[in-house]
Amino acid sequence: MKLQVFGALGLALALAACSSGNTNADNAAGAGNTANMQSNAPVPGSEEDLVANVGDRIFYELNVSHLSSDARATLDKQVAWLQKYPQVSVQIAGNCDDRGTEEYNIALGQRRANAARDYLVAKGISASRITTISYGKDRPTADGDDDSSWSQNRNAITSVH
Repeated sequence: MKLQVFGALGLALALAACSSGNTNADNAAGAGNTANMQSNAPVPGSEEDLVANVGDRIFYELNVSHLSSDARATLDKQVAWLQKYPQVSVQIAGNCDDRGTEEYNIALGQRRANAARDYLVAKGISASRITTISYGKDRPTADGDDDSSWSQNRNAITSVH
């Protein structure tokens, strides 16, 4: 019994010593120095960088897969970003709102993803760096059955792959 009590006390003391904080080591390493703080900026060439600095999605009108001028402007930014990071490959996912049949929406989503891919390729991005997929109406980005939600769900989303 005494052995268990002494063992427990010894373990508690060892843990307390480890967690007491080594302020000398922290100060020597520059803890509290704002120059050593990590930045919240996204890593260049990452998914977060694409989203924050370029835009990862384009939008479509109802039942169409052709690119609007706004979509082309976003894709032009994606072209420049992809040229800056030639090691990055992307996937473009075509999406639809929840109206229409599953088969129709899968086909429309694929046409939307292909339209975005074809634009990037026409602007000089290697087709080998781009894959496409259609989720049809299975991955909505906005909940709701109204025009605002539907318009947000008619998109093609580019993600770092």
